[in-house]
Amino acid sequence: MALSGCASTGAAPVQQVMLPASLDLAPRPIQTVQVRPPLDPSGQVRPELMSRAMAALDIHHRRIPSRDRMYLVDFTRFSGETRLYEVNLESGGVQAFRTSHGRGSDPAHSGFAQRFSNVVDSHMSSVGSFVTAGPNWGPQQGPNVLLDGLEYSNSAARERAIIVHGADYAEPEFLEREGKLGRSYGCFSLSHADLRAVRDRMGEGRLLFALA
Repeated sequence: MALSGCASTGAAPVQQVMLPASLDLAPRPIQTVQVRPPLDPSGQVRPELMSRAMAALDIHHRRIPSRDRMYLVDFTRFSGETRLYEVNLESGGVQAFRTSHGRGSDPAHSGFAQRFSNVVDSHMSSVGSFVTAGPNWGPQQGPNVLLDGLEYSNSAARERAIIVHGADYAEPEFLEREGKLGRSYGCFSLSHADLRAVRDRMGEGRLLFALA
């Protein structure tokens, strides 16, 4: 009697399966997806400012080749507060600094920038996207960082000599004495120590985005 199932003693014929010669059976490396840390985990930067700056990176990608850091300025904040942010696009970290606005933007010297211009001799601050054009030195302001405006709101930045520079009226001692920073002619003025900290890091080809 022939048995079937698990108890079957009958030997079934062995079928040989031929694999295609081109089939690659070598083990493949495991692919990992690099996830960058979130930007500004401590929430220092106003969300609208961050999102507008990230959009500007894409819009002006041909003019902004350096994507390791960007610089944001929040002109809605009081001049005595930190409002220039260095955003590390690789680690997500943020450092904050104080910066002055133009005297034409705040005629009453209230500490708040209220109007903005791209006009020569307006002494107002400008908003929008700038690209850093490298460290420089000038006879009046000394060490600085050059800027080129990328939008209609700041296209005259080079003609107006709008730069990032150090100034006595942006020093902590001035703030302590006056209760607010002094005003520039439209430049982004920092304390001398803060300029030394960021000047080389700003370098060339990075975004500086100012919003009010």
